[in-house]
Amino acid sequence: MIRKTVEFATPGTRLSVANKQLVVERPDLPKAMLPIEDLGVVIVDDLRATYTQAVFIELLEAGATVMVTGRDHLPAGMMLPLDAHHIQTERHRAQVEVSEPTKKRAWQALIRCKIAQQGMVLAHFTGEHGGLAPMARRVRSGDPDNLEAQAAQRYWPRLFGKDFRRDRNLEGVNALLNYGYAVVRAATARAVVAAGLIPSLGVFHQNRANPFCLADDLLEPYRPFVDWRVRLLADQAGEAPPSLDDRNTRAALLSIFNETVLVGGRRMPLLLALHASAASLCRALTGGEASLALPEGLPLAPDLLDMDGEG
Repeated sequence: MIRKTVEFATPGTRLSVANKQLVVERPDLPKAMLPIEDLGVVIVDDLRATYTQAVFIELLEAGATVMVTGRDHLPAGMMLPLDAHHIQTERHRAQVEVSEPTKKRAWQALIRCKIAQQGMVLAHFTGEHGGLAPMARRVRSGDPDNLEAQAAQRYWPRLFGKDFRRDRNLEGVNALLNYGYAVVRAATARAVVAAGLIPSLGVFHQNRANPFCLADDLLEPYRPFVDWRVRLLADQAGEAPPSLDDRNTRAALLSIFNETVLVGGRRMPLLLALHASAASLCRALTGGEASLALPEGLPLAPDLLDMDGEG
């Protein structure tokens, strides 16, 4: 089942629970009820929102992630379930004991995929991959040459213009990228926990203040999907820079979870693709599996799905 990602942004929203349903009460709007078992990521973008304790308990027990945003609409924090897999203790032990070469091979696969995906994004919008396709093939175990950074230097000015600078503190395109990465990161963290892994124990990211290092590792090859959607929004906006204050813009970024992508040779919604990638990463870290199930190309166009009888 594809779980839903929902955002509540109406000022004064009240959330409660009744009969395994999330009860949503908003000023001047009819009461709504959503089955909790259908929810995967819940985002509350309302400084005046109120909750009952049961909201958090029921959502977490159902395996959902709860994210709250700040005044800038960017996520300020999130809650994940602690008990999400029936053999997670066994997998935690294997993850802690994984060898350094295994972690380096996993990072190689993640960065190789990320750079290849960036090249495909560039090819889609500019007609050329900017040299990223051959660069992806040169990534070695652990990426000792830091080709990830070299790729970024080529990628950003080609995608958003020679004057663009990737800066998390800037508005416009940068703010949209921040929001998109944050919501996909939340879904990635949920997938990692659901696979029975420790989200804070990364294969590359090691920041001791970061509780989601492994999610940040797995996020890397999925970032280009966000870049692709943000570039589309920027093109549609024309002269006026897109803004997170526009609820339709945020909705367009959230809808990326519904895009059909190819992962491990299988077509699936991006939200399920994260779980497929997390499961393969778990097998690599705890069972010695050699390959990871990672994205292969941009989201599939509806007409291509129809041709295959899957649209």
